[in-house]
Amino acid sequence: MGILYIVPTPVGNMEDMTLRAIRILKEADIVLAEDTRTSSHLLKHFDIEQRLMSHHKFNEHGTSAHVVQMLQAGQTVALISDAGTPGISDPGFFLVREAVKAGIEVQTLPGATAFVPALVSSGLPCDRFCFEGFLPQKKGRQTKIMSLADEERTMVFYESPYRVVKTLQQFSEVFGAERQVSVCREISKVHEESVRGTLQEVIAHFQEQEPRGEFVIVVAGKEKEK
Repeated sequence: MGILYIVPTPVGNMEDMTLRAIRILKEADIVLAEDTRTSSHLLKHFDIEQRLMSHHKFNEHGTSAHVVQMLQAGQTVALISDAGTPGISDPGFFLVREAVKAGIEVQTLPGATAFVPALVSSGLPCDRFCFEGFLPQKKGRQTKIMSLADEERTMVFYESPYRVVKTLQQFSEVFGAERQVSVCREISKVHEESVRGTLQEVIAHFQEQEPRGEFVIVVAGKEKEK
């Protein structure tokens, strides 16, 4: 049996790539990539010459069976996404599940992921939290937000720059305009920024400053009744 390695890649700064991640990618028989064009730049940066195979959310159900067969034949396979840890709002879960079902060893390397630094630097409680990833874009979006109205843990969301203001406004309507929030963008990149305050204050900020980059929204949970 081979081993399936889940390998995090930098969310911005190339220096966040671990030495172990580089070694595993160099030793793997094949590297599965969400976007082979994006990942080829990463591999070239670290002088990694392994063969790339496309594995993304649109083909993972079709390719996973073949990958499991390669693993069963003794090959070492490494899975990477465009940025961060595969499986966290990125392809990965389905392949891991199929590999586990087949009795294949799965090792996930520690490494970069966007929500952890955003959460820790938010100034909001991070001992207990819930990660919600991306909200549904249309159907079920409002229902999902409403279901979190009484959530007491800190909540973490991913969002695109095009929907940040809309999302914050919907949060304000459900959680209240005075709920504390920290919005972090471009984590580990040159223009990294965290904007903290009430939902009302942060909405005003991004109505004046056009949102740019990738965003993590960290929202305080509902205060416990005394």
